[in-house]
Amino acid sequence: MRAPPSSGERILVVGPSWVGDMVMAQSLLKTLKQRQPDCHIGVVAPGWSQPILARMDEVAEVATLDVTHGEFGWGTRRTLAKRLAGRFDRAIVLPRSWKSALVPFLARIPRRTGYTGEHRFGLLNDRRALDKKVLDQTVKRFVALGLPAGADLEALSIPRPRLRVDTLNLAAVRDGLGLSSRPAIGMMPGAEYGPAKQWPLGHFRELALRLVAEGFEVRVLGGPKDAEAGTVIAEGQEGVHNLCGKTRLADAVDLLADCRQVVTNDSGLMHVAAAVGTRVQALYGSSSPLYTPPLTDKATIHTLALECSPCFQRTCPLGHTNCLVQLSPQRVLQAILASRAELIGRG
Repeated sequence: MRAPPSSGERILVVGPSWVGDMVMAQSLLKTLKQRQPDCHIGVVAPGWSQPILARMDEVAEVATLDVTHGEFGWGTRRTLAKRLAGRFDRAIVLPRSWKSALVPFLARIPRRTGYTGEHRFGLLNDRRALDKKVLDQTVKRFVALGLPAGADLEALSIPRPRLRVDTLNLAAVRDGLGLSSRPAIGMMPGAEYGPAKQWPLGHFRELALRLVAEGFEVRVLGGPKDAEAGTVIAEGQEGVHNLCGKTRLADAVDLLADCRQVVTNDSGLMHVAAAVGTRVQALYGSSSPLYTPPLTDKATIHTLALECSPCFQRTCPLGHTNCLVQLSPQRVLQAILASRAELIGRG
């Protein structure tokens, strides 16, 4: 960790544990910098998130906290708190769990801000009530914690995430993976939350076939868990590359920036694509685009808005996932081609 400067408020942000939420947290970091350009921002975050945080200009240092989901990790948290003690003036805790507020408390950071929840009364001394009607999006809830208590949240300004792109790394990755120079469409079939957020793989495969016929290269992106899904989409299809589990998170940032458009479930990589300026074709089933939208003007939202959705369940409680099954590849293809035509017309 780099030592904070002697001037400017020193702010420690306890970050979330999901890729998409970490990207959206940049809106808070931008807000803090807009209000105090000379502030020093440190982020407590899992090790996997460092490639994302490294692409955010607002982050001065990252304090790694690696504990598995559901693990208390008392010793790990206490050790990190000792390293941070005396180095920060204020902490903002984004997760709403009790244990997420432990590090700032143990580090004796004077002002500790977060939403009331899970009996955190002793850990936070700047507790905020969460008005879910006013703060109806995750990103709004993050940004509001960076404002003074009592601020007018009805007129909340949300700066959009913007991740840096490494063009040299992109060139190396494209060469190493044997990608072509054809215009690329990214596909992200995964969704960590559960299958009720995942468009059928057969739909992805059919769309990939049609996109290749239209002259595109298709790149299927995701982690090792998505490798099998990538195989289903890409197998036997020339011009369709299964890159799931073959790239680092930093590589995925650059590859998404290189795509003309992406077709994606409501997932972490959807937010990464939006944050590098790529046009997003976003597929929503069990979740809601009103709650976690891609933070960009270059997005087309695909949702059927069935009576049973959004249910916010990991698996379809009715057993059919019609909210996604009935969302046809032809509809998404038409949206992609319409966006391509619009870009050509403007060019």
